[in-house]
Amino acid sequence: MPRILLFGGSFDPIHHGHLIISRFVAEHLAADRVLLIPAAKPPHKPGRDLTPGEHRLAMCGLAVEGEPLFDVSDWELTQPGPNYTLNTVRHFAATLPRGTELFWLMGMDSLSELATWYHVSELVNACTIVTAARPGFEAGDLPDLARLLTHSQIERLRQHVIASPRIEISATDIRSRLRAGQSVRYLTPEPVVSYIARHGLYASAPIGSQRG
Repeated sequence: MPRILLFGGSFDPIHHGHLIISRFVAEHLAADRVLLIPAAKPPHKPGRDLTPGEHRLAMCGLAVEGEPLFDVSDWELTQPGPNYTLNTVRHFAATLPRGTELFWLMGMDSLSELATWYHVSELVNACTIVTAARPGFEAGDLPDLARLLTHSQIERLRQHVIASPRIEISATDIRSRLRAGQSVRYLTPEPVVSYIARHGLYASAPIGSQRG
């Protein structure tokens, strides 16, 4: 039975932290493939405008080019209006080969907010939610979810909290460094660094003059 790890996110921009963690979790699960899914506008994260989807999609493609474990999907970017994770999972459940086992990768911050997600009980039933957590983290009782999920659903969430490498890289920091004219080399794959420079993303001044 094929195992696919779905990894949705803003990827604004994608960086080595995303790649290291998703590969680590995929190997832990013996997943056959990691599917990166850039989000159009996460309904649960209002506020900052995202970089246009075509740029984030292109950077994801460049980041994993030549990597057989990874693929990139533009499905969420092509959907009208806000899209919910449940819709995405249902789409891939319907389009991937029958019997494919779907996993959804998220971080600790998303687990703490999961009670606010759209139809969370249906989502937990539609796929296996996997949380990449720092070593030593314990999910606890997840009280906010207790009124929405059954005991067995909560136990399933807790059983799929995976201690992962702690990578101190964030897209927020990368954007801040670029706005300050600082190098982001080694924080994100070199083809992504070149793409950002070529298109002048995240900076008030041309990035091409930066030294790495």
